[in-house]
Amino acid sequence: MNKKMNILMFSGDYDKALAALVLANSARELEVDVTMFFAFWGLFLVRDPEKGGADDKSLYEKMFGMVTPKGPEELPLSKMNMAGLGKYMLLEMMEDDKTPSLTDFLNGARKKGVKFYGCKLSVDVMGFKEDELIPEVKVITAKEYLADALNSDLQLFI
Repeated sequence: MNKKMNILMFSGDYDKALAALVLANSARELEVDVTMFFAFWGLFLVRDPEKGGADDKSLYEKMFGMVTPKGPEELPLSKMNMAGLGKYMLLEMMEDDKTPSLTDFLNGARKKGVKFYGCKLSVDVMGFKEDELIPEVKVITAKEYLADALNSDLQLFI
């Protein structure tokens, strides 16, 4: 097919991340090349929950790391989160319908060859170290991202 889709993942919300990964997986099944670029809050989706922060972080970076989501399953809903109750209800409904979890969709995209990039500026500002992200994430500049996006047939901002 020789088509290319580019998703800029800015949101750190569970439901928006779910939509982005459903599209990424579906596009790969259609043999579309898919690139996902994670900026600011979107980085929480590719934050490895098994990895802690580095000792060489500033006080603010350590504090920020303690109060932000550690991986996909800790992301809140964009609407009706209600201190986690809304997300609990959504997850129960997803389970009833045998819908895969956000982590399942993320792992599917990893296996299908979706290319993952993290925004260098966002990684630096948010106080992340590259080894805190899943191994597939390559950190690149905004200019490098734009070069990729300009060569895409479809660009999405989520």
